[in-house]
Amino acid sequence: MYYWNGLAEVPAGIGPTVVTIGNFDGVHVGHQHVLDRLVKVAREKDAAAVAISFDPHPAQVHRPETAPELIMGPLDRREALAATGLDGLLMMHYDLQLASLSPEEFVRQVFVDGLHVCAVVIGHDVRFGRGNSGDLETMRRLGAELGFEVQAVEDFGALPDGPAASGGRRCSSTWIREALRSGDVRTAARLLGRTHRMRGEVIHGAARGRELGFPTANLAPEASGLIPADGIYAGWLVDEAGTRWPAAISVGSNPTFDGVSRQVEAHVIDRPEERISDFDLYGQHVVVEFVERLRGMVAYTGPEALIEQMRLDVARTRDVLSTDSSGDR
Repeated sequence: MYYWNGLAEVPAGIGPTVVTIGNFDGVHVGHQHVLDRLVKVAREKDAAAVAISFDPHPAQVHRPETAPELIMGPLDRREALAATGLDGLLMMHYDLQLASLSPEEFVRQVFVDGLHVCAVVIGHDVRFGRGNSGDLETMRRLGAELGFEVQAVEDFGALPDGPAASGGRRCSSTWIREALRSGDVRTAARLLGRTHRMRGEVIHGAARGRELGFPTANLAPEASGLIPADGIYAGWLVDEAGTRWPAAISVGSNPTFDGVSRQVEAHVIDRPEERISDFDLYGQHVVVEFVERLRGMVAYTGPEALIEQMRLDVARTRDVLSTDSSGDR
């Protein structure tokens, strides 16, 4: 997949293209539904499939005090978009100047002059242009005027294997955030089409885990990805070499030791004996994936009680991951 950081990087000879537009936070199954159609239409027309997205998220520009926390970081979003079969991703810097363009100006400058579009594939709820004044009907009118086809894709609703209580709810980034904030990483994974992940550098912590016999890889505070609810999770740690390690993951402030700041720590389990002494992840940028929440965060009466619970957590982690197919990827 080609990656263009702004219109200036798009090759002059590009085209024809089939284009879609969105924030794609999470690149969830609803987004994938649209992108699958986009790629199919592009192949039928012998054109390039191109997605347009924005950085920063428009809400961070217009209402930073209430902007949603992003589900994934830029690198994970780019990798997830590439996995859909896109030929190109145009990442546009979102600022007040871009936001001031009318729907007509935006489509003409970006779609027509910049990408030489022959077709647009979008959802029924698309909004674009100054004040989000452009919608699906606007796009259809502009397509007729400027010479490109417009195809609308139906919403992706309730998950086929999801709870009946979802009631046909539209798959959305909002739903995923709600699931993660409640610790329901299983539902988040079904909505995402993959396990939720965080990515960051491993830094030195207080070394309490090592003292207790459960050394952990501590993610730096600036790690990307939405932090799920406090608790203990079964999951995976992927190191820089691409090795996937089963891990018991702690999210919280270590209440047994009167911790204050939230931390994400992964204790790798079942390492080969010959790797234990030299297993050093400090300074590496790793990925931590959350498969299932085992329990909430609890303050124990002392180290002995905590150690016993950690042994139980490791055993449960082993059981959960023994049947987790995501570890085979």
